[in-house]
Amino acid sequence: MKADPAHGRRRAEAAFSFRRLRALCRKETLQILRDPTSVLIAFILPVVMLFIYGYGINLDLGRIRTGLLCEDTSPDAREFAASLTGSPSLDVNAYDSLPSIAEALTRSQIRGFVIIPVDFSAKLRRAESAFAVGGSVEPAPIQLIADGSEPNTASFVQGYVLGAWQSWLAQRALSRGLPAPPAICVESTFWYNPSAESRNYLIPGSIAVIMTVIGALLTALVIAREWERGTMEVLLSTSVTRAELLLGKIIPYYILGMGVFLLCIAVAHFLMGVPFRGSPFPIFACGSLFLLSALGIGLLISTATRNQFNASQTALFAAFLPAMMLSGFLFEISSMPVLIQAVSAIIPARYFVGAMQTLAQVGDAWPALLHSLLFLAATAFLFLGLTAGLTRRRLE
Repeated sequence: MKADPAHGRRRAEAAFSFRRLRALCRKETLQILRDPTSVLIAFILPVVMLFIYGYGINLDLGRIRTGLLCEDTSPDAREFAASLTGSPSLDVNAYDSLPSIAEALTRSQIRGFVIIPVDFSAKLRRAESAFAVGGSVEPAPIQLIADGSEPNTASFVQGYVLGAWQSWLAQRALSRGLPAPPAICVESTFWYNPSAESRNYLIPGSIAVIMTVIGALLTALVIAREWERGTMEVLLSTSVTRAELLLGKIIPYYILGMGVFLLCIAVAHFLMGVPFRGSPFPIFACGSLFLLSALGIGLLISTATRNQFNASQTALFAAFLPAMMLSGFLFEISSMPVLIQAVSAIIPARYFVGAMQTLAQVGDAWPALLHSLLFLAATAFLFLGLTAGLTRRRLE
């Protein structure tokens, strides 16, 4: 039996071809470079987002704006007011009446205020006399009112004012030769983040959001754009295989995404001073696996919707918002409801954020990294596999 030449040619065309793959990658690369939106999202937006997250979002409290209403004009009251004003943690502004200081608190011009009552000095001296002879009279009271709409800031105001009060009482007792309360020496040590700056915690996590933008939002438009422009029909009429089509979409965006990832690492480390104590291999491995996962999500959405608007909206809700809200980047996962914690457990960005923060502040802590690496590898395989399963070489 003679072999059918046409059948042989069809079989040869159906086989995987690196030549066709190279041509598809070149086509996709040129399309990226010619699209102003892709250039903006890929090269400008990541750096802007990194600086916003690094300098615009700051969980560190500086000097807290605090009001002071001094109703007592005695030297004791003025001395305590001067001590409160000299606190490095409080930005104290004096007010002359209760309505004015209450209005300042209502307008959020201050976060709390201290009232030194009119009988401050008299009560203070009676308390010191009683304490000197072994009595139990309470010291002179001061009143602290804080803005409870921000509980965390209110707790800081309370702690700072109480610390300033205790410090002033101890110094006053020492200067007057009175018995001072026993001193407690606390030596604090911050592991992994010695400077205690939230920037070192936020910036490695923000890279996950940036990589989600590059991986999911950009690739969500890739196949949908081909269908809308009618070029997908041209591709399907050729001998391009399904593997070549998918790899031709993935490889250029993978190279682009890894370039952006390395750019973010360099900007964060050299320009913003964020330490990265991990070695290059686990950093590169975490970035690669998460990028492949994000690429898989974007291509899966694009393949399923075939419409750029629907694809971008779906990618926003399915990839970007979960990476922003449920990854532990901004909000502590342990403080979320149990159901939300369960949902966050299947979000790849959660594991990438944890891995990047570990690599930045701890180093190559493999017991903590292996779990994240395995989950990221599994999600990358899952989403890319689903995309391959949905991709068909037919028009319907």
